[in-house]
Amino acid sequence: MLLEAAMLSPSACNTRPWRFIAITNRVKLDLLADAHSHAKMLKSAQAAIVIIALPKTQEDIHKGLPSGFYPQDCAAATQNILIQAESMGLSTCWCGVHPRETTIAAIAEFFDIPSNEIPFCIIAIGEKAESPNPRGRYEDEQVTWIE
Repeated sequence: MLLEAAMLSPSACNTRPWRFIAITNRVKLDLLADAHSHAKMLKSAQAAIVIIALPKTQEDIHKGLPSGFYPQDCAAATQNILIQAESMGLSTCWCGVHPRETTIAAIAEFFDIPSNEIPFCIIAIGEKAESPNPRGRYEDEQVTWIE
């Protein structure tokens, strides 16, 4: 269901510039936590999804129209996974990889990802350890109304 939600995400000219690595293997999750300096929660996660960006899917389409939109498209797929997980009572953590070159290189090496593909992010997935009250983050000063 999480991967289906990701694949339902919008993308520039429907190029769908992504692929996914789904991990449930405990040893791999622990090793992946060591490979990414800000993904230690993977040591207690039950699963993870790694989103891999495929920039080449957006080249030479409609005279270059969608070229370069893969970060937005992969972010939309990531958000869809987070929302779907929440609706299923799961907890998630979005761990960024792109655009940090050292993190991209570490994750690419970990999964033997070809150089024309870019590790975009890792999403840790697990059971909720707690259910804190929702935090309001609306800031009126961040909105400009045009009437």
